[in-house]
Amino acid sequence: MLLKQISIIKNNQSVNSIFWSFILFLFAVGTFSAQTKPAYTPLTKKIIQFSGVVVGEDSLRSIPYASLIVKNTSRGTISDYFGFFSLVAQTLDTIEFSALGYKKMQFIISDTLSSNKYSIIQVMQMDTILLKETVVYPWPTKEQFKQAFLRLDPPDTDYDRAAKNLSLNEMNKLAHYTAMDGSMNYKQAMQNQYAKLYHAGQLPPNNLLNPVAWAKFIDAWRRGDFKKKN
Repeated sequence: MLLKQISIIKNNQSVNSIFWSFILFLFAVGTFSAQTKPAYTPLTKKIIQFSGVVVGEDSLRSIPYASLIVKNTSRGTISDYFGFFSLVAQTLDTIEFSALGYKKMQFIISDTLSSNKYSIIQVMQMDTILLKETVVYPWPTKEQFKQAFLRLDPPDTDYDRAAKNLSLNEMNKLAHYTAMDGSMNYKQAMQNQYAKLYHAGQLPPNNLLNPVAWAKFIDAWRRGDFKKKN
């Protein structure tokens, strides 16, 4: 009888050990699964059609071709000529606006929107950028500029300078590179129009059959006007 009670006690101890081992196993599994789960599960973002107009704060005029980009992504767009833009975004996205001459602005799309469309009027602030002074020289270095400046030989008197500026070569250069102004273009157009009206309805004259032109040509030939001059 005593041996039977001892065996029952041993069996109860083994059952208890198995039970507590099973409890510890469940506790360990639960702890591991709790550690693997994220501490915070973000809400599901909602896709919306984000559109609007970009304007300046001084006159509320539209800003054409402003850049829009969803921060930390490669998605974005630009506004058209009238400052209008439209792109697909998500709630809680940060939209960054930038334009030449304006400060960068940011807008965060709210996550409490009840519709899948949202429009805004984005006002941009002026940004003045001061650039350093830049001096452009026709010479690569100051030493070359100094040498060229020292080699200059300007005329001494006003008469010499005027004669140089009014020389035939200088006048030919000016006539070749200077474009005609409005009055000269008008005069040339009117002369062409007069020539067309003068010979309207008839053949224009041909100096090849003009005896007076032939006589002038022969006289010039006899004088040697067509000879090469050294």
